[in-house]
Amino acid sequence: MTNRFEAPKAPLRAEPRVFAATQNVQPVPATSGGLIRSTLLAAGAAGAILVLFWLPAEYGIDPTGVGALTGLTEMGEIKQQLAAEAEADARAATPAAVAPQTEVAAPEILARLDRIDAQLATIAAVIGTPPGLSDPGAAAPAAADPAPEGVAAVAPEPVEVAVAEADASEWRDEVSYTLPSGEGVEVKLVMEQGQVARYAWTANGGVVNFDQHGDGSGEEISYEQGRAVPEKTGELVAAFTGNHGWFWRNRTDEPVTVTLRTGGEYQELRAP
Repeated sequence: MTNRFEAPKAPLRAEPRVFAATQNVQPVPATSGGLIRSTLLAAGAAGAILVLFWLPAEYGIDPTGVGALTGLTEMGEIKQQLAAEAEADARAATPAAVAPQTEVAAPEILARLDRIDAQLATIAAVIGTPPGLSDPGAAAPAAADPAPEGVAAVAPEPVEVAVAEADASEWRDEVSYTLPSGEGVEVKLVMEQGQVARYAWTANGGVVNFDQHGDGSGEEISYEQGRAVPEKTGELVAAFTGNHGWFWRNRTDEPVTVTLRTGGEYQELRAP
């Protein structure tokens, strides 16, 4: 008689279940041609964004002209000017190097000089002082001969006036701008590579921050920067064909008038 409560002799085992959905999934083959095409498309899109938008907006570099149409080039140039001015401010805030001290003569040299002075005094006491050195009237220059009668004396023309007139003839352009506190202005010369322009600018009693730089032909350069400078003169040699000039900003609390005079080799002066 079989016992119905007797445990089965074979062990129970779970059978794996196969879902019908997994049986219909097919792998997608990846070919080398498809990967290369996707990579080239992504690289082309990134390059277009870089040239059309990023370079004009960040650095003012606009090889395609799209940045000028959208205003991104002007934004990039302003960013570069502000960065250059901040760098000039930081550089000017750095403590200046301590000037070297004047060398002091060695003690033996000073002692030798004292002995020479004493010997000269002894010799002068023995032979006497020449009359020309002791008599103040003898050293005075002879009076100038009076002008002949009927001829009026003509005062010589001051040297400063002659030099100023000669300098004025060398300048081609002169512009002036009054900058309120915090305002700036930029003036450029259109120059070919290697041309040399002379310049002289002054803040007319005030001081300004300046950045002398150039751009064009896909290049840009910063020649010189300064902070709280009252005036400057010199020559500007164009490193490449393009626009070369100055950007001034008034960081004082009062208005400042900047006057620029230019001469030499350049096609035109571009000013606001």
